[in-house]
Amino acid sequence: MLVLVAPGQGAQTPGFLTPWLDLPGAADRVAAWSEAIGLDLAHYGTKADAEEIRDTAVAQPLLVAAGILSAAALGDVTPGAVAGHSVGEITAAAFAGVLDDTAALTLVRTRGLAMAEAAAITETGMSALLGGDPEVSVAHLHTLGLTPANINGAGQIVAAGTLEQLAALNEDKPEGVRKVVPLKVAGAFHTHHMAPAVDTLAAAAKALTPADPEVAYVSNKDGRTVATGTEVLDRLVGQVANPVRWDLCMETFQQLGVTALLEVCPGGTLTGLAKRALPGVQTLALKTPDDLDAARELIAEHA
Repeated sequence: MLVLVAPGQGAQTPGFLTPWLDLPGAADRVAAWSEAIGLDLAHYGTKADAEEIRDTAVAQPLLVAAGILSAAALGDVTPGAVAGHSVGEITAAAFAGVLDDTAALTLVRTRGLAMAEAAAITETGMSALLGGDPEVSVAHLHTLGLTPANINGAGQIVAAGTLEQLAALNEDKPEGVRKVVPLKVAGAFHTHHMAPAVDTLAAAAKALTPADPEVAYVSNKDGRTVATGTEVLDRLVGQVANPVRWDLCMETFQQLGVTALLEVCPGGTLTGLAKRALPGVQTLALKTPDDLDAARELIAEHA
């Protein structure tokens, strides 16, 4: 059983879209999406530097566009389940047929702008905690006023809060945590700091007509599968101000009988977590079109 997954913010790197635009029809698709959302995706995916693509309003649509584009390059794929981490949930909604490509890009453009605006109110950020006991780490974060915004499993929790709170975390790590790594994001996503973005996203979602998922759609909220397009949209709206439970998503993959996990471009983060949390499951990350042949072999064996 194949699970198709899409990464979240922080996975982007300068120029990562460049090789994908050489595929037949790819440049035209990206140009059409760019015109639809008023953002030059090709420029940001090929020429922009790390600081430019760190901008939430840029990074989020860029990641969704890359995920949809790389998945389309695989050909006709019917996974057993789909999921995405944070903004990757919108990519997964496109995989599942809940939203068409343009609707997904339009929604994520609104999401990115709204979250960037919310992030500008207070200087905030996120840091990954590597190692340690999750219960101990979560309790410690609460004492510092931080939110465990991503509980990713495989010994990784992401803390979010003000820059002062994150600085305190660097000086006072939870017992057992090996390292605290600042993330390439511009705000405390999936916390109360993002509450102003929720209403904006809810209004945008009302303009969409979602379809019910064609395959199992696994939600970040609680790791459960979601049966209706309306509920998928509701969860996408609330998700921006609530924690990502990727650990529970991976538990659901196990319960569904996952045998292989394929991560779309820019892959790497979620396959890394799966290698540690899902032993025996084959994993593959789409980084460039050079990975497509191996991905198709994986699909042929497991989808």
